[in-house]
Amino acid sequence: MSDNFFVCYEFNVEPVVPGSEILIAQLSQLGFDSFQEHENGISAYVDSKILSEIDVNEIQILNTKEFKISFEINSVEKQNWNIKWESNFEPIYVDNICCVRAPFHPKSDYKYDLIIEPKMSFGTGHHETTSMMISFILANEFTNSSVCDIGSGTGVLAILAEQRGANRIDAIDIDNWCYLNSLENIERNNSKNINVFEGEVEKIMNLRYDIIFANINLNVLLKDISTYAKMLNNAGVIYLSGFYEKDINSIELVAKNSNLTLIEVKKKNNWVALKLTILI
Repeated sequence: MSDNFFVCYEFNVEPVVPGSEILIAQLSQLGFDSFQEHENGISAYVDSKILSEIDVNEIQILNTKEFKISFEINSVEKQNWNIKWESNFEPIYVDNICCVRAPFHPKSDYKYDLIIEPKMSFGTGHHETTSMMISFILANEFTNSSVCDIGSGTGVLAILAEQRGANRIDAIDIDNWCYLNSLENIERNNSKNINVFEGEVEKIMNLRYDIIFANINLNVLLKDISTYAKMLNNAGVIYLSGFYEKDINSIELVAKNSNLTLIEVKKKNNWVALKLTILI
């Protein structure tokens, strides 16, 4: 079989509440990016390309006596099985200035009106991590800056960065669906300065940026922060998310070893987003 498939973990969870909610949060941290809840638990999907980096048995909820959880694993060909969800999702509003909506929603009167059709890609703004990253972009200066969006998903952060004044933006994701979806959303929003790449960060690691976004997951961030730091211009800034408040110390330790210092933290429902700058 080609690598153009998702791996589906079918979890049975007892008790379902709050077990399924906790399980989704912990799987998100490993790199799972799509979920369907059902009567007995959840179906969790992860791209086959990153499966080798994941050990599901290590997550905390599977090693506690409070919940009884079993699972089986299946392969699923990539297809747009989120159509029903897409057609029902509501616009989100961030900081009373930015609206993220689907193409079928009416235009908003917000200063930043982003049109995002997610398909299989992560990044509609509904998740706490994306919402906090959007808030960071709205609160900081991007005029004439160079930006890299790593793990770009739908391209929403790159699109907003351009609307905030960035004049060179590169967006990269390992997933082909995300790559294609970003291109579509860039066209929808009439963005002119965004280049999209498909692949690992090594594909662009020799380029330099004023600002880097990485809204991914803890394991990837801990592995790649040193690479991100080398991609920054003097006094450059990195915005990170995709992990919990309890993980800040781990991120900060690796960041310090890469000459980065933490300057701001956002928190939302135990998820966090960090702003760091490179020391000169």
